[in-house]
Amino acid sequence: MNIQIIGTKKCKETQKAERFFRERRIPYHFRDLTEKGISKGELENIRLAIPIEELIDKKGKQFKKRGLEYMVYDIETELLEDSLLLKTPIVRNRRLATIGYQPEIWKEWISSELN
Repeated sequence: MNIQIIGTKKCKETQKAERFFRERRIPYHFRDLTEKGISKGELENIRLAIPIEELIDKKGKQFKKRGLEYMVYDIETELLEDSLLLKTPIVRNRRLATIGYQPEIWKEWISSELN
């Protein structure tokens, strides 16, 4: 498995995702969006698994702070300019990806890896 968790240290859902993999002794790489955003290539890879419309957090503080609910915008451009607009956590396993806390899907990844 090649797990990457993308989120922020303050996000409760991201903390739960980290705990899930830590408790199962599955190594993962954590990417803190407050320190480094995502690249265009990473966003493209995530889009292969998750529609881009589902990636932007329309209920988050950053979305409201930027006033995007009143604007017409290009989702990809906004996500690349401001990674804090992403819903978190994004958990990647090679070409697979999930948004939010999704332990049932992660358990499937683990069991398919063991078989």
